[in-house]
Order: sequence, then C-alpha cells, then structure tokens
Amino acid sequence: MTAGKKRLRSGYTTGACAAAAAKGAALCLLGGREVVEVSIPFPDHSRVNFTMHCCRLCGDRALASVIKDAGDDPDVTNGAEIIAEVILLSADGKVPKKSLIIQGGAGVGMVTKPGLPVSIGRPAINPVPEKMIRMAIDEARASINNKQPLSVTISVAHGKYLAEKTLNRRLGIIGGLSILGTTGIVKPVSAEAWTATIETSMNVAKETGLREIVLSTGRTSEKAVQQLLDLPEEAYAMMGDYLGFSLIKARETGFVKIHLAVMWAKVMKAAMEIPQTHVRHGALEPVQALDYLKKTGIVSDEVAGKLDHANTVREIYDRLHKLGRGDIIKMVCLAAKRYAEKTSGLPVSVYLVTSAKKVAVRV
Repeated sequence: MTAGKKRLRSGYTTGACAAAAAKGAALCLLGGREVVEVSIPFPDHSRVNFTMHCCRLCGDRALASVIKDAGDDPDVTNGAEIIAEVILLSADGKVPKKSLIIQGGAGVGMVTKPGLPVSIGRPAINPVPEKMIRMAIDEARASINNKQPLSVTISVAHGKYLAEKTLNRRLGIIGGLSILGTTGIVKPVSAEAWTATIETSMNVAKETGLREIVLSTGRTSEKAVQQLLDLPEEAYAMMGDYLGFSLIKARETGFVKIHLAVMWAKVMKAAMEIPQTHVRHGALEPVQALDYLKKTGIVSDEVAGKLDHANTVREIYDRLHKLGRGDIIKMVCLAAKRYAEKTSGLPVSVYLVTSAKKVAVRV
C-alpha cells in the first residue's frame, strides 16, 4: 500500500446480516427476552458480533434487524436494514414436516429466470446465506435448549427501491434485492464481487437460450450497442474492467460469439493485450499508447509527430479524428479484435463507442 493512503475497510454481506438478525429474532422468541447483540459463525469458521438495530417480542413471533455495514465498498445496500421475523411453526397445533423454513419477505426479490444459484419461484436467498441463517438459528436453539420448529422470513427495508439500482431485474430477480455472499465479508471494490456478477449474467443468458453475449465496460457503451443489436436484455453483461476474465468465461459458458462494446482507452488497452483495463492495474499513459502505435507500424513518424505531447489517451483519439485518420482508429480496433479472439477462441465484433453514446467503428 502506498504511504499515506488509507486502508479500505471491509464490511459484511446481506447474507451475514440476515443470519445475525435471524439469530437475534430466534433468541428473542425462544428465550422470551429482547437481544442486544449476537455472535454468528462465518464460512471460514471465524465468528463476528452484530448489534441488533431493533429486537422485539410479539406473542408467538419475534422480529430483529441489523443495519448493513458494507465498509468502504460503494454498495447500494450499505446502511440498509436487514430484518428477520421468526415464528413458531407449531403455534397452530400441527406438527410441521421441517424444523426450519426460510422465506423471503418484502424487499427480497423472487427468481424468475434460470441460470441463478436459486431455482425459479424461490426467494433470492443464495445458498451460502441460507446455510449461515440455518447455522445461526441452530446455535440459538442449542444455547437455550429449545428445538421448536421455526419459520424465518427475511426482509429488506426499501429493498424494492434499492433493487432498481442493481442488475437484478435483468438477471430475473424481481421485486427486491438478493441476499448474497459467499464468505460473509464485503471487500471494498472486490474483484470477487465483479467476477461473480459477470459469471451470473452469463449463466442467465446461456440458460435463456442465447448463443451470443454482449460485453460492455459500462452503461454508456451498453446503451450505444443496444441501438444496433437485435438481442434481448439478458444478452448484455457488464464486464467493467475485467476484459480478460470475461473473454475466457464467455467461451467456458458456451457462447458462440462475443460483441465487445468499449470506449477508446479500453480499445487501446485491448489492442496492447492488457487483460485488466482499470487504472488500478496501471494507468495507460499517452506516451505508452503512442509508443505502441509507432512500434506496430499503425502510425507513421509523420503522424506520430502530430500526436506527441497528448495529455491523455482520449486526446490521441481526438487528434486522429480531427486529422481525418479514421483508418488508424480502425486499425487499433482490429488489433483489439485480434486480441479478443485470441483470448476467447471465439469470433468477436468490436464496437468503438464515443462519449456521445454513438458507435464510431464496428469491426
């Protein structure tokens, strides 16, 4: 870490918060008293303490909630209230078949498309969070020696509104958020979170019968190609900066063609065969880009002289455009296409998108 930079703080997943709230509610119901704090097990066998935001007992049911702390990750669910309501299944006098039922309540989405780790028609509570909830409630039962059958309903306050800021609708998760997490921990701007989303998007596209996938680095690029391609929304996967990963994963998932929608700086990085395109993996300096263009013979010394001292890679594009050298811009796109096809082993169409949300070059 560079001296002087603040270490980014990790946080906790919606799945971990749901498990903590569930344990708090179960302890409250079975123990007959409100709970202030609980400790729950994580998948790596560590333990974490959670403070209850609220906890109350109402007859044969109890409710507890936790406020999600995502650390320094820019997560739309940071600060969201994750709620668990636990009721006695035997309250009606019938003997239940299951000792614990886990359900989704308000603000938790329902799965409507294949390709997700949860089956269609079920609440979007992923397998690891579900296991964490079960373990947390089992601990609550064991701690007070009360094994009565329970039903727990997980809800998220304002979850339907928050879900509009995510890709859930495209993935077929309707009406709310997903209860997520594989480790219980949210790492700031984590590669794991990005690549998991990319992989899920591809699985949904594949399971809905699509054979082509559209990879874009952001919403601007995606919106531009949507005007050209006659493909359903499931075909679009936002890869962010994970170019190399996405190209390989597209092949592994079984697609037969890739559409790659990127802006100029990303096209340059692809042409230069740089698999990670974010600046944290090395900002692309104008001198590096120009050196590449000269060494590969894409630009002559005469043209290179007109590109010298550009302040940004974007300025190189602007100067080429003003010079009327669309041929050079196209050659860079073709180089990016060759890299993408070599990496993925699939035919690739590259779309160069401008800041005006237009496709300038298609190869």
